[in-house]
Amino acid sequence: MAQPPAYTVHEADVERDRGLILSLWSGNLGQDARMARKYDWFYRHCPFGAPLTLLLRHEESGDWVGVASAGPRPMWMDGRRVLAGVLVDLAVASEHRSLGPALMLQMALMEAGLRRFDLLYGFPNPKAAAVFKRVGYASLGALARHARVLRHAGYVRRRLPAPLAAPAGWLLDLADRARLWSASGGLQAQWHDRADASGETPWSTASAGQGPVAIRDVAFRRWRLDECPLVQLCHLQVRDGGGNLVAWFACEAREHGLHVVDAWTVQGEDGPSQAQLAALLRAARAAGHASVSVELGGAAATAAWRDAGFVARESRPVFGRARDGDTAALADRIWLTSADEDE
Repeated sequence: MAQPPAYTVHEADVERDRGLILSLWSGNLGQDARMARKYDWFYRHCPFGAPLTLLLRHEESGDWVGVASAGPRPMWMDGRRVLAGVLVDLAVASEHRSLGPALMLQMALMEAGLRRFDLLYGFPNPKAAAVFKRVGYASLGALARHARVLRHAGYVRRRLPAPLAAPAGWLLDLADRARLWSASGGLQAQWHDRADASGETPWSTASAGQGPVAIRDVAFRRWRLDECPLVQLCHLQVRDGGGNLVAWFACEAREHGLHVVDAWTVQGEDGPSQAQLAALLRAARAAGHASVSVELGGAAATAAWRDAGFVARESRPVFGRARDGDTAALADRIWLTSADEDE
């Protein structure tokens, strides 16, 4: 006789199972109050549909011991709108945290996810990369942090004697301000509290390329950037001499500088221009920030960022699985920023 399974997988209802899911997250995925706010935003009020959420039950005890989800994300790919799923919030109770239960849950999520979504993608920590490969996901490259110094005194202080550091930093700052003023080409930048303050967007499917790229229209920005309770964002709109919106940057003020969470421009997949980045950097400096950082996938890391002085730092792996076609072929095409995650 066949042995009954030690674990079984069941689809959750995000309204009915809120308390159960929060209890499985507790102690595993961050502060409880923060995760409760995330649940109501990401799971209950997503305008693109409720995430696909699976629960793992230990049959002998009857206890629920694991949970994993894929949140819907509209994308543009190969000339059409598709629905992708971002892999999030895997949690397994500590006494069941061997490879078997987690692998079973992840494999079930991939199988169910590919019935609903055209593409699944996620950002596992490096230690989990082997598990993602074993489940059947392919590498989609990496999300790399890029940084650019705006105030040079601290940077110079690590390389020159103290009496020389301050004047050298001041001179470098002066030269940088002049260079950015010239490079900005007359573009005007203004900060706003909300992403959809003007209701305008430079998003266009004509400039989105092959993708996959999240559809960064007003609906996406309103939910992902304005309504997210997890971070406080400020939004920079860049306009040309005629007052036309040519770029926007959604930013988070952090302890060591300004972090660009997301951005889009009239150039679409070609990324921001030198002038648009110069406008961003000038606005960041005027706001008192010492540096600017951004996380970019390979396709989004266009040459303009490097030419503007951004330097690649650490990176995190990205894995995915397409329902149709060659997943590995998407590695050079998928357009990713921090906003393509769930926080």
